[in-house]
Parts: sequence; C-alpha cells; structure tokens
Amino acid sequence: MTNYSEQVCDWLIEEGYTHCFFVAGGNIMHLLNSARSKFKCIPVVHEVAAGIACEYFNETSSKHKAFVLVTAGPGLTNLVTAIAGAWLESRELLILGGQVKSSDLSDGKVRQNGIQEINGMDICKPITKKSIQIRKPISKKDFIEVVQQTYTGRPGPVYFEFCLDAQAAKPVEETNAQVKKLSASNKSVDIDATLTLMNASCRPVILIGGGVSREIFNGYKPLFNDLKIPIMTTWNGIDRIDARDNLYWGRPNTWGQRYSNILIQQSDLIIALGSRLGIQQTGFNWKFFAPLAKIIQVDVDINEIQKGHPKVDLGIHNTVENFLLELKNNTKKIYLKDLTEWIDFGKKVKKTIPLNESSNKTDSHFVSPYLFIEELSKVCTHEDIVVSSSSGGAFTTTMQAFSQKLGQKIVSNKGLASMGYGLAGAIGASYANPGKRVVLIEGDGGFAQNIQELGSVSVSNLPIKIFIYSNMGYASIKMTQLNYFQGSYIGCDISTGLGLPKDWVTLFESYGIEAVHLESKSVFAQNIREKFESTSPVAFIVPIDPEQTYYPKITSVVVENGQMESNPLHLMAPALDPALEKVVFKYLEI
Repeated sequence: MTNYSEQVCDWLIEEGYTHCFFVAGGNIMHLLNSARSKFKCIPVVHEVAAGIACEYFNETSSKHKAFVLVTAGPGLTNLVTAIAGAWLESRELLILGGQVKSSDLSDGKVRQNGIQEINGMDICKPITKKSIQIRKPISKKDFIEVVQQTYTGRPGPVYFEFCLDAQAAKPVEETNAQVKKLSASNKSVDIDATLTLMNASCRPVILIGGGVSREIFNGYKPLFNDLKIPIMTTWNGIDRIDARDNLYWGRPNTWGQRYSNILIQQSDLIIALGSRLGIQQTGFNWKFFAPLAKIIQVDVDINEIQKGHPKVDLGIHNTVENFLLELKNNTKKIYLKDLTEWIDFGKKVKKTIPLNESSNKTDSHFVSPYLFIEELSKVCTHEDIVVSSSSGGAFTTTMQAFSQKLGQKIVSNKGLASMGYGLAGAIGASYANPGKRVVLIEGDGGFAQNIQELGSVSVSNLPIKIFIYSNMGYASIKMTQLNYFQGSYIGCDISTGLGLPKDWVTLFESYGIEAVHLESKSVFAQNIREKFESTSPVAFIVPIDPEQTYYPKITSVVVENGQMESNPLHLMAPALDPALEKVVFKYLEI
C-alpha cells in the first residue's frame, strides 16, 4: 500500500463497493490511479451522467455498490444536479471529489487560489447527508462511519472532498478501533393504535412507497395476502407488485391513474408505508386528499410525518420493516371487517375507467403514446429493467399506462423531475444488471440534454433499447403555454428556436448504434420485435403528435374569491360524464 488513496479504496471494498463511475481529472489523479485496479471503473463523458448512472446502479443492484469519482471545480459543479436528484429521491450516492493541495486553499480570503479551486463542500452541504473536506488523512473508523450514512436511515448523498496532498499522503496507521455499524431504528412499534384503526375500517388501502424495498415487500407478501387489503403504489414503488395482482389498485398521483385516484379518495383508511406523502402524491389541494380517510404514515424521517400536509392521524416514526414485523406478530389481534363490498366496488371502478382514455387525440400519422406504452408493457418480460424519463410526456404516459410485471425493476427520478436523466440512468442500470435488457423511454427534448452518453453505450455495447418520443420539442412545456398563455409559445419546439436533431437515425448511426422508426399502424411489427430481442443497443424513434394531449390530469379552477385552486385527486380533467360519476363516486358527495 503506497498512499492514503489506496487505503481508502481498500476500505470501500470492505464496505461492498465494486464499481466506480468517473470522469478523469488532475485533482483526483491519486484516487483514480488507486481505483483503477481495485474496482470496475466506468468512464462517462460528463460528470452529471456519472452521478445519475451511479444512483440508478445502486437503486437496481441487489449485489453490488457503486460510487462516483470526480475532479475539483467543474467536476463537482457538473455533478450537482445528480446530487440534488439523489437527495430528493432519498437514494444512496457516495461521491469522492478532488480538491487542490491543502496549502493552495483560499479559505475564503480570495475567490480562488488553487487551480480549479471552488468550495465544493459548502456547495454540497444543503443536498447531502454529510459533506466533508479531507485535508489530512482520517482514520478508517471516521471514514466508514461517514460512508455508511449514505445508505442507512433515510438514504441520501455523501460527499468527500479530498485535497490532492491528502490523497498522496502515507497511509494512516491501522488501529483496533471498532467501526460502529450504523443501522436503521431498532425501537419497538406501538401497534395497538394501528390495529384499532384497521379493525374499524370498512374501506382500507395500503400505499407502498419507495421506502419499501423490493426485498422487504417480497418478504412480507404473505402478510399482505392474508390481510387482503387493496394495495396502491407511488411512482417509486411501482415495481413492488404485479399489475395483474388481485390486490393491486394502481398508482394515485396528481398525474396518476384516474381509477386509482378515485378509489383512494373514497377510502376510509390509508396505511402509507415508506411514502413521504408529498404534494404530488396527495395533490396540490392536499386539504381534500382522502377526505373520508384516517391516515397512518410509517416513515423513518419524523419531519415528513410532522410537516403538516396532509393531516396524519397516526404517525409512526420507524422503519417499515419494524412496523410490518410487529404487525405480523399481532395478526391474531386483527379483526378486519368484511371488505367484500369495497373490493367489488374497486374492481368495478378499475374495469370501468380505462388507462388509455378516449379523450386523448392523436393524428393518424403519429403513434398514440398511451397505446405505445400499453404495447410496450406486453412485449417487456419480467426480467427487464425499465428506465423512464423523469418529466414530460414520456414520463407521464409511462406512469399512467405501463402495466408492470413482477420481477421487473422500474426506476426514474421524479423528485427533481429533471430532463436528461434517462440515458445516464439506463447506463447505470445496465452495469448493475449485466445480461439484462434495459428499456429506456425518453422524450426527444430530454434525451438531447445527455446525448453525449451515447458514446458510453456504444463503446461497451450495452443492451439498452432506447425509445424516443419524437415530437420536436418540450411537449409538457408547450401544453402549459397553451393552457395558461393561449398558445404564446416560446422555446418549446423547433419552430420557436429550440434546436433538436433533425435526423435521429443519422445521429445514432454516427455512434455506431442502429436506429429505426416505428410505424403508427404497427408499433411492434415483426422486424421491430426482432431488434427489440437483440443483445445490442438499438434506438426506436416513436413519432408523437406535436399537438398530442396528455389526459387525464389535475387542473385548476377559479373559486369564489377569484383565486386559482387545484382540483382534488378524483376530479381529473376532462370531467367524467355525470351518469358515470354517480357510479364511480359511490361514497363521495358530488
């Protein structure tokens, strides 16, 4: 062992890290030189892609861990968007950043002293669980206890900024100091109040969020089956349960599935597991979220329970795993009412309200994005990794119309809702799941923001199937400008000055990636299926109507005081026929 950088890498190996996403730079030269022989080091073109790929790697991997390695200055600032995304989604992200020699630090006396010097530690503090600068080598105990913060409790990014001389310093002397293993809360759960609310309920639902891991959900699936309470998921919990499962009642959300929104609004008890119940989940008009229901929220972050919206009747500050274990241990005290009427009503609503609504209009020369997602659901297998864009029409239609299969891993980053996440995320997911097909769904506007990473796909021949919604612009922004500003368009498509590729096939071919156009009348024809089944990267250009509508959605209305007020979740636009409302709004006052 020649220097401290090698020692740090050895410590990370002990913690289970096997992969490193990086962009090379002078201020990380010692760390990079040490990492090259100890990890699977994956170069990308831009640092933001390294961060996104690492986040999606960790989110979809069940065996390995990855970290990010970036240089000082622009290396760190380029990465900030990815750090913010992982912060909002509560996902593991360990970053080792470079910095100038400790003797060259300006320490705020001047704007800059060392070359590429910028205070990355302070930049990262608001969007990390821990952000520290290493001027001199620290002990293994101190280092590992900080590393562990990224994946314990409520996960989130951790940033180390290593000065160049600290990287090159001699290894620290190993001691017998015990590294304290951080663990999730082990405190007991007072289950009695939960049982009281459950036993009194006639129309309960369970809402599964991203805080419920795939492993935990699968481990307690027998408990859920015994309870026979309908299960809904957030967008981050989408792949925990098969869409064909008898207990599954969809994904409620501001941009959710209409039938699911209708049902959650009529429940009388919501057991929210691992969901922070954010505004997008409850609707902007959160005071009218589930107006008939008591809400139980189980979360590791007490601040989410106490934030005040929505009103939580029983907040349980603990891990979901502890809660479910206690519930399992007390099943003899559960005396649920007969839920037959509620279950039958849910089945009726689900059957009555289609995922692909006729209110959406698509010109015959284009592909309906809802029809496309429905067809894509059918051809995807239970082993596929599905990466959706994180905003815009491609994301909305995926979340509203995709029917997941048990075993699939589905991931996006809707917290930051940034364009450009899809391709880098697909790269990370591909490395985390070697041999598996990764299916990427992205809009042309978002795809263009990280387009340089096609080189990373091509050079490693990653089996990523890229579906691009080609509508020559930012469809969701264009719809906003139409709805709120009477079509005063600006910077939303090619006609308003937004520069996007005019020939996608030529662009992909320049990277050595095959690309084909889908036809509006036969989305997955035989030749398309063959390319979809291949083991090489292929791009599929999906022609989407620039005037395509995206319904259903929550809209706002003008109330008596003249102010705009968002509709509650069940009142999505366009409005249902009054006769149909009487059927599906059985427990609500219309």
